[in-house]
Amino acid sequence: MPKTQNEKFSAEEIELLERLGKRIKTLRIQKGFSNYEHFAYESGISRTQYGKYETGDNLKFLTLMKVLKTLEIPASEFFAEGFDH
Repeated sequence: MPKTQNEKFSAEEIELLERLGKRIKTLRIQKGFSNYEHFAYESGISRTQYGKYETGDNLKFLTLMKVLKTLEIPASEFFAEGFDH
């Protein structure tokens, strides 16, 4: 049986992805996007896939950059809070 997405990662990596998803969701809501589907549309990301990112699915760097661009947040500011090992 094929492994699911999260079975490919260690517990620490899964925790990081979940923290990333929570951070994105929090910032999205703070920016006034109460509906993740509208935010996904504005970011040019599939709404289904974006929903998975907020719950801890792995995302590519360039996809994260799309999200940050829509949020109008530089990567340095995004990672300054809560992503230290």
